Amino acid sequence: MNPRLQCLRNKLKAQNIEGMIVSNPVNIKYLIGIEAEGILLLTRKENIYITDSRYIEMVQSTLTVIDEIIVNDIKDITEEDYQNFFSFCENVGFEEEYVTYAKYKEYMHKYRINNLIETEQIIEKQRVAKDQEEIDNIRKACQITDNCFEHLLNFIQVGMTEKEIAYEIERYFAKHGASGLAFDSIVASGTNSSKPHAVPTDKAIQVGDVITIDFGCKYNGYCSDMTRTIFVGYVQESIKSVYDLVLKNQKQTLEQMCDGANTKILFKMVNNDFNIHRYELTHALGHGVGLDIHEQPLIGPKKEILLKENMTITDEPGIYIPGKFGVRIEDTVLITKSGCETLTKSNKDYIII
Repeated sequence: MNPRLQCLRNKLKAQNIEGMIVSNPVNIKYLIGIEAEGILLLTRKENIYITDSRYIEMVQSTLTVIDEIIVNDIKDITEEDYQNFFSFCENVGFEEEYVTYAKYKEYMHKYRINNLIETEQIIEKQRVAKDQEEIDNIRKACQITDNCFEHLLNFIQVGMTEKEIAYEIERYFAKHGASGLAFDSIVASGTNSSKPHAVPTDKAIQVGDVITIDFGCKYNGYCSDMTRTIFVGYVQESIKSVYDLVLKNQKQTLEQMCDGANTKILFKMVNNDFNIHRYELTHALGHGVGLDIHEQPLIGPKKEILLKENMTITDEPGIYIPGKFGVRIEDTVLITKSGCETLTKSNKDYIII
């Protein structure tokens, strides 16, 4: 039996849910490894994946014996078949944060479901703690990202634009084993670096610029996420104290991250130190990373979540001074029983190109 499916089935049983409709492609990828258009139907006795003829061969080659999935072409499914899928299920779960209201009504009608109920991100919560295969994929994505950063330090030149650097990141990933970008790369120089989610522009790199590069790749579908702030020619004195403060808190957070650490406390420790120096942590201190670039948990000021062994999260404090500059330093981190392992290993001291 597929262990991820079995775990989900056990969780559903504990909530008195006899079946589930899984339509989020990321959750389908997690459960059965399939990356194709389709829908996964689960009951306590069988698993059915419905796709169309374009994907049948690919899907069947992806599945293994332990998946125990029946694959059907959508053309071969009759209206009566649809109506009988959940005929013995009193409660059927669905992904309420992914499914539209129109799709909800379609499911109710197509499958003649008596009670279609929310599952409160049951699969996303299962995805929080990674198994060894997932950790290996994330570790490899981080290694490719570190290598890309090393390449960038030799590639970036004065006069080059932010867009050119962003294009080079994508090109490097494509040539060195990544399956794509984990998200649109952020390359922000000079005053643009004061915008946490800046979009690369045609601005040319100049001597004296600070450059924030936030980027990551996918490997077998799993993401990496890293940010480094570097300097062109020299480090401006006005930036040094801010950089030192961000780096100190980034390292101190790593020292506190372990199984059982409270995310709300981690956030407050950094924000309090920033406040003492008249700055503020304006975004989350970190977030989960996996098949999605932003997963649970969110390390912020509101929810108290305890970190658990084998979570993969980010540690990314930042300070932004509008119209002047910004500094962010970020690593992807694996939580262990006694501490954490930094999966992105690029240098974080002053980097001058």
